[in-house]
Amino acid sequence: MDSDARSVAEALFAAIRAEGDGYHFYKMAAGSTSDEQGREVFEMLAAEELEHQRFLRAQYRSILETGKPDTGVKLGRRGQLSGSSPIFSEAIKERVADAHFEMSALSIGIQLEQSSMEYYQRAALAATDETIRGFFQELAEWERGHYGALLQQQSLLKRDYWSAGGFSPF
Repeated sequence: MDSDARSVAEALFAAIRAEGDGYHFYKMAAGSTSDEQGREVFEMLAAEELEHQRFLRAQYRSILETGKPDTGVKLGRRGQLSGSSPIFSEAIKERVADAHFEMSALSIGIQLEQSSMEYYQRAALAATDETIRGFFQELAEWERGHYGALLQQQSLLKRDYWSAGGFSPF
């Protein structure tokens, strides 16, 4: 295996591990929130992390076996994260003072997604193969969507959460 293929394999291996961490985090979040929409969205995010991992594993195997990416393997479809409250239902505002887990899950999810997005952007820049660059860019965009939705939800709830907790710097 040449040094380019080795570098790509190492990048893919690290990404596979990170997607696994994301999957387990979102499964835990889905099982821990009492917000029905939040549970569904966290399950969707977990499924997308598994989809990313499946794709990355296939590419990893292909790089190890052939030294080239597998152009026949595609990423699945993205879930929709839209609306003014993309993660949780509007009902969470009624219990925002007790939404400690949900606020922590948003913060951790934001960090995970930001880290993944930045990692994929760096990997895309380092890739010499156009196919590899393209799929890392696609993954970076996908993670950017997750990041944006989590950040939007956090921004929507932060002021009320802080106020309910007695910390209101506004």
